[in-house]
Amino acid sequence: MLARRFTIVCLLMSLFGMFFAILVAEAGRSPRTWDEASSCQFGCVNHFRR
Repeated sequence: MLARRFTIVCLLMSLFGMFFAILVAEAGRSPRTWDEASSCQFGCVNHFRR
C-alpha cells in the first residue's frame, strides 16, 4: 500500500516537474515575429509582399 502511494506521488511530481520545465523554457525564449523569421539575410526581395 505504501509503495503504491509512493509511486503515485512520484509520478505526479514528475509530471508537475515536466510542466514547470516547459513553462520556464517558454518564458526564457525571445519573442520572434514572423517577419524576422522569414526575412532573407542576403537582401533579396520578398515576392509575397507587393
